[in-house]
This record gives sequence, C-alpha cells and structure tokens, in this order.
Amino acid sequence: MKEKNEFLSKTPYRIKRYYGYIVATIISLSLPFITIGGNHIFLLSFDKKQLHLLGTAFDMQELYLMPFLLMLLFLGIFAVTSLGGRAWCGWACPQTIFRVVYRDLIEGKLLGLRRIKNKQKDPDYSKPKNASKRLIAIIIWSCLALLAASNFMWYFVPPEDFFAYIQNPTEHMFLIGFVLAIAAFLVYDAVFLKEDFCVYICPYSRVQSVLYDDNTYQAIYSTNRGGEIYNESKEKIIFKAKDLPSQTDECTTCESCVTVCPTHIDIRKGLQLECINCLECVDACTTVMGKLGKPSLVQWSSTNEIKNDKPTKMLRKQTIMYAAALTIVLGLLFAMGGTKEYMLLNVNKTTQLYKIKENNVVANNFVFLFQNTESKPLTYHLEIVDNKDIEIKRFKPFTLQPGKLRKKVVILQTEKVLVKDNTKDTPIAITIRAYAKEDPERVSVLRKAVFIYPRADKLK
Repeated sequence: MKEKNEFLSKTPYRIKRYYGYIVATIISLSLPFITIGGNHIFLLSFDKKQLHLLGTAFDMQELYLMPFLLMLLFLGIFAVTSLGGRAWCGWACPQTIFRVVYRDLIEGKLLGLRRIKNKQKDPDYSKPKNASKRLIAIIIWSCLALLAASNFMWYFVPPEDFFAYIQNPTEHMFLIGFVLAIAAFLVYDAVFLKEDFCVYICPYSRVQSVLYDDNTYQAIYSTNRGGEIYNESKEKIIFKAKDLPSQTDECTTCESCVTVCPTHIDIRKGLQLECINCLECVDACTTVMGKLGKPSLVQWSSTNEIKNDKPTKMLRKQTIMYAAALTIVLGLLFAMGGTKEYMLLNVNKTTQLYKIKENNVVANNFVFLFQNTESKPLTYHLEIVDNKDIEIKRFKPFTLQPGKLRKKVVILQTEKVLVKDNTKDTPIAITIRAYAKEDPERVSVLRKAVFIYPRADKLK
C-alpha cells in the first residue's frame, strides 16, 4: 500500500500546468503597465514609431535590433523544442491556455457541461439545458476574450494611451474595430476551431519532427513495459488486455490516455505531430497504474531512457550548438544596443553648394532635423569637433519636448582660406557634435558633414 501511494502522491502535471498558466497570465497582463524611466519593458508602438525594450526606447531608425530579437525568439523556441519537445505548446501557448480556460474552467468546473478527464465526448447541445449553459459559457468567454484582445493591443498601444483612446471611440474606430476583431477570432477559436488550430493551422507541429532526437523529452509510451498496441503501419491490433501477446505486458487497455487527450490522439501509437506535450495522458496513466502499484506507462521522458534503456543526455551536439548560437546573438544584441543614441539627428545639405559673402567669407547651408527620444525636455547645442577654422552661424540652443521633432537651418562658414585650388571646388569632411545641456555625456551624437570650399578663381 505504501508503494501504491508513492505513485499516486505526485502532483499531476495538469495542476502544475495550471500554476504555469496563472503565472503566464499575470506576467502578460502586468508587463504592459511596468515602466522604467518612463519606458516600457516591451512595446512596439507604430503610433510613436518606437520600440521599448527593457526600459530603453529605440526609434524606427534604430530597428536594426529587430532581426536579433527575432533570431533570439526562433533559436530559443528551437532550443526548447530540442530539449523538452513541444513544451511551449502545452505549457505556455496562449491557444492552449484559452482552450483550457474555456473547456476545463468555464464549461467543466463552472457549468458542469463536460468532464475534464474525458475530452473526446462533447456535450449534447441539442438539450435545452446544455444549450443554455453553452450560451452562458460563450458570453463569459467573450468578456475574457475582450480582455485578452485589449491585453494584446497594450503591447502596441501603451495602456495609458489605450484607455484615453477608448474614451473617445468615434475618433479611434480603427483601434476599437481591431480589438473587436481579435476578440471575435478568440471566441471562434476557443469555441469552434478548438485544437484544430494546433493540428492543422499552427506551423510549429510541422517543424517539430526535425528538431526531435532520441534525447528529447516528450510524452512517450513504454512499449517495453506496456506492449505493442499498434503495428508498424500504425494500425491498431490490440483492443483488449487479454489480447496482449505477453503476460508481462502491463497495459490495461483502459484508454484513459486516449479519452483525456485534447487533440484526440492515442499516445501509444508513438510520436505524432498533433501531440502538444500537455502531459494529460501521463496524468491519466499515472492514476490508473498507480492504483496497481506501478509507475505510469506514459511518461515525460526521452526515447533513450524509455525504449533504449540509456540515460538522457542534456548536453549534446544540438544543445551545445543552440547555446553557442544564442550566446552569439545575445552578445550582438547587447553590443548593438550599447551603441544606442539618445537623440536623433539627420544632417542634409541644401541644394546650394556654397555662398561667397563679402571679404571672401564662404558659407554652406545645412538642414538639421532634431528629435528628442527621451522622456524629458532637452536643450540642444551644436559644435564642430575637428575643424577650428569653420564656425557655426545662425544657430541658437533650443529646448525640445519629449518625442517632438524640429527642423533647423544651420549655416557653417569660414573667413580663412582653407584650400588654394584653381581647378575645382574642394569638399572638406567635418564632424559635428550635437548634445543636450542637461546630460552632455549620455545625450550626444556625432554626425559627418561635407563643407564645400570654392575654387580659388571664384574668390575675390
């Protein structure tokens, strides 16, 4: 009896997943509200043309970081899949969480429409009582879908702007329509599309097979202990326990692992692209076999451990390569992020190459476009750092509010003879520094410009 209780006392994976879902929900709902120095943890704002990442704001001109973020995302998913199979699908994917909330919480726990342990049998909605309960379930989920759709938009429209916009819905119909469209899709997805999204639409299942190896953790049935239920062509050959070829085969053919599967597969058939690693089959078999004082025939383990009787290798060629690739990309991301400029400045020359004034004073006109990317007002100054013979005229320091742009016409001129050349005009490369008086060390940028000096015969 003590041995039997040992197999039944473990916390079911289903309960662990619920804890994971609660943590993921709290993080996704709270993250848009967390700011560091006025910048969000993550925000991709098309309205403000900014990317906020870990409290640092990057403008559209600095979106060279996006490829690195995408590489981190995909390499991270591939690495997790190589180690833990489709752990993302079963434990963190919003699609799975939405289905669990609607199917298990609303329809199962709240309304009693279905049993959590039997996901193959749908309620009889032709009965008026069940039909009315289903309507209530859809209404409850529709309210949650609106919250989920709003939460999704908060990563593109910050909450402070979002709530201000919806107070004037007629002026922001596109935003309102977008939220309603997302909410409508979530209702259709959770109520009608269901796990067919995972099976037929999601591309992840199509690539998982090339990422798995014999050391990948997955929900796996032990044919060594339970016996072969399917032949090589995946046709079912065993329907009852008495038909098992060996008396030592432990499978009871209760099919609890089948009825509990949300994607309607039989895990005893082997690896299938429909499997989302939710481990419901592991819990079901653990309950049945635990009552017999035996460990589960379906476990979250590797092919090597279950079928080949070898230890699972976490450190192997694939994982080392993924770790190296992630380290390189992360290093490049920090290196590129470290070169961030805390103001934006574009320098363009006007169509007039130069102007010769009295006493052979040569002037060049430039158009400077300033943008304050900080969260506080800044006062900007200019200086030429590598040519003392050229000076800045017609520019006075000015204050720019956060997020604002301003265009300034700046005149650079010189009274000295820089070049004596009778054959051609001479371009002279100069470096201009723009900085903020409030924080000149951090908010400072260098820009290259070309000062055109006329040929000698044009001077008086």
